[in-house]
Amino acid sequence: MPTPSDISHETIAQHLAQAYRLRVARAELLPAGASATSAAFRVIADDETRYLLKVQQGAIDPAALALCAFLHHDKGVDAVMAPMPATDGTLSTQGHGFDWTLSPFFDGQNGFDRTLSDRQWIALGKALGAIHRTQLPEALLAKLPKESYAHQWREGVRRYQRRFINGTAGDGIVQRFLAFWEEHAEEIDTVVYRSEQLASILLERPPRLVPCHSDIHAGNVLVGEGDRLSIVGWHAPILATKERDLMFIGGGVGNAWNQPRQQALFYEGYGPADIDAVALAYYRYERITRDALELCDRILDSAKANANANANANANANASAEGREEDMRRMQSLFVPNGAVAIAHQSYDAVT
Repeated sequence: MPTPSDISHETIAQHLAQAYRLRVARAELLPAGASATSAAFRVIADDETRYLLKVQQGAIDPAALALCAFLHHDKGVDAVMAPMPATDGTLSTQGHGFDWTLSPFFDGQNGFDRTLSDRQWIALGKALGAIHRTQLPEALLAKLPKESYAHQWREGVRRYQRRFINGTAGDGIVQRFLAFWEEHAEEIDTVVYRSEQLASILLERPPRLVPCHSDIHAGNVLVGEGDRLSIVGWHAPILATKERDLMFIGGGVGNAWNQPRQQALFYEGYGPADIDAVALAYYRYERITRDALELCDRILDSAKANANANANANANANASAEGREEDMRRMQSLFVPNGAVAIAHQSYDAVT
């Protein structure tokens, strides 16, 4: 079965002409983020206007699309990347076995590859403040999930902890990962325990829920020229306390955004925050717990898959090995000085 990356220029031009009445001059596959289930294209219309086309297998969350459209078009939060409506008014279309969304193209790099300027930090604060203060229509509120402080990430890490006690076989990457895990086992256990402890406190409080992006790390903020930026990656918006998003500002996720001056500039734009220290610490610990679980899944499951790969799959195996090496570096980066774990501990100390 063809993947989204296999879609031809002719197919793209035909679909966009029918669904958006857009005349396409050319379409270019963007390598970043391409996978077996999704792909992104830079589409240039015959008037040279550029668009971002995303094609994916599997249903797109209509609530996420509706939220982005409401924030951008109805509330004027220009920094939110919003889908363009098709000619029938829908925010996504279907064709050739895939779901399609079209947005204006933003020319920039993500926040990991390019540092935000002072003006962009202020603009990011202003945009996120506007998002958190937005009153959503009842129909949209009903479609968004609410924070539940679920224990799935903590339980997942604990399953691996029990598994590691009895030893785990694997290749060199697995063995280095296990050695690193053992070196930091006590601190990982502390992260999981404190996440659970703080969740139990928050469950006893009546939360003040606001619309949250939920994953607004540096990779989901595109940085352009001047003070231009765009917030992307709206895969799992949620109604939660504002700290669900604010934990990323100064949180060191991806070993970025961990400087006091960056925080000061952000809050200059955001405005008075009245941060809940318990919620901030919880979300920082919970993010580390989630990352640790996902890294375990990818490193260990990929190792098993590679062991079963046949001789004709060398290219895929090599690509997977490179990805697992990157995952190993990501795990190590959690524990560097002024990294995510150290900052989460500081947040916890502020609670106690």
